[in-house]
Amino acid sequence: MLYTAVTPEAKRRSLRDLLTPGAARLFPGAFNPLSARLIEQKGFDGVYVSGAVLAADLGLPDIGLTTLTEVATRAGQIARMTDLPSIVDADTGFGEPMNVARTIQELENAGLAGCHLEDQVNPKRCGHLDGKTLVDLPTMIKKIAAATSARRDPNFLIMARTDVRSVDGLDATVERAKALVDAGADAIFPEAMTDLSEFEAVCKAIDVPVLANMTEFGKSELFTRDQLAEVGIAIVIHPVTLLRTAMGAAGRVLDAIRTDGSQTAEVPHMQTRADLYGLVDYEAYNQFDTGVFNFTVPGDPGSKEQS
Repeated sequence: MLYTAVTPEAKRRSLRDLLTPGAARLFPGAFNPLSARLIEQKGFDGVYVSGAVLAADLGLPDIGLTTLTEVATRAGQIARMTDLPSIVDADTGFGEPMNVARTIQELENAGLAGCHLEDQVNPKRCGHLDGKTLVDLPTMIKKIAAATSARRDPNFLIMARTDVRSVDGLDATVERAKALVDAGADAIFPEAMTDLSEFEAVCKAIDVPVLANMTEFGKSELFTRDQLAEVGIAIVIHPVTLLRTAMGAAGRVLDAIRTDGSQTAEVPHMQTRADLYGLVDYEAYNQFDTGVFNFTVPGDPGSKEQS
């Protein structure tokens, strides 16, 4: 009932245990707290909270317009609804090293298991778009150092994302990844790799977990979990997949209502009332207050009698 009984500290320890090179743990992107519960129900390893999704949820493009407060609040709402560890996209850290330090502590307070910080200059761009501008390496090293010194829970995962591949190539990516690990990064997120050999090169060059971003319509082919595991990837994210799926379905239903005057044709594709009530654990609330759940859910013969 209410929120997960698993503490943030326990989730962070769990995340550390999960991130083994070659394990290719699957972290789909949640677009709201309820979808995080669905990710857990379907048996995934963890939850990812995408900066692009958080921005889109506010009707904004992914160019660094969201604030630390907005990101920490929404990511915290998502994290507290699941037993799984949640990793959040912290963009560029919302400022300079001192701002980065505050960012880490706010995300710890919100119950996240970890975050990643990227090396772009604001206004930033989606990682799979061209024309990105990067901060220099000394600046990024200062940010990672600030992040690691600010955290109070040593298990809070600080991941460094680098977008240098699309600017200066693979060799520069490997060199920057090495430097960021030396600066204290617990994991590396090399953005916009083009093939498996590039992921493998990064994995072989460093001794910390490496993340693969399997986003649709990007520069990377949508490799399978087995393919990514074979080259040494520790964690795989599908950041915007659920949001794109949900918005695509919403668009189709709205079209049907406009065209047919009814959503009837789309009902078979919808989540049922019984499934929704099960996901929010409606019946568990009855153990607290018998007046909450004393009705029959249509399509669920095992439900209680309707009041």
